Amino acid sequence: MDWTELVGAILSLWGVWLTMQRKLSSCVIGLVSVVVYGWVFIQARLYSDALLQGVFGVMIVYTWIHWARHLDDSQRVRVAPLGLKPAVLHLALGAVGAAVLGYLMHRYTDAALPWLDSALTSYSLVGQWWDAKRHAATWWMWIAVDTIYVGEYIYKALDITAVLYAVFVLMSVQGLRRWNQAAAKEASTTPEQDSTPAAATKLSTH
Repeated sequence: MDWTELVGAILSLWGVWLTMQRKLSSCVIGLVSVVVYGWVFIQARLYSDALLQGVFGVMIVYTWIHWARHLDDSQRVRVAPLGLKPAVLHLALGAVGAAVLGYLMHRYTDAALPWLDSALTSYSLVGQWWDAKRHAATWWMWIAVDTIYVGEYIYKALDITAVLYAVFVLMSVQGLRRWNQAAAKEASTTPEQDSTPAAATKLSTH
């Protein structure tokens, strides 16, 4: 058994569970998990995934700062809507990132699955950005990306990680449900409640 992979899996599950709860502490666990999984992916020659962990680390720090400004009375982050125009733009940027990174990995490295891995990496960044911006749509992205990741990790004999990502798919379905419920509750807040200091911290998203 690869104990490093197992530790990374446990930390990742913990981090996603805390994200489902919209807890700020998810960022702390997330930072530790990306360090562990960065090493796992380097060993497996999944360089795009390894690079992704480093970028995730930077984005998690941003998420931590951004979420801290948008907490409700229960210290859970408020869910924000995602407009159609930014959603389309972000998906288009994901496609461009997939093509560019795929070419670089195919041309200059011995990456095992350069094109597929790069596409998953690029759209994972889109998902992480939506997470940082508090959009429930992040869970739709994780459902799609993680489902494909399951097959990739089975192919690369990363069995623990394949099981982990299968669990991630199920957790993402639950996360989508919970965040949508939170968004609906937020939308139903009365004008009187909106005037409270806690509600006043809610800002519009890009």
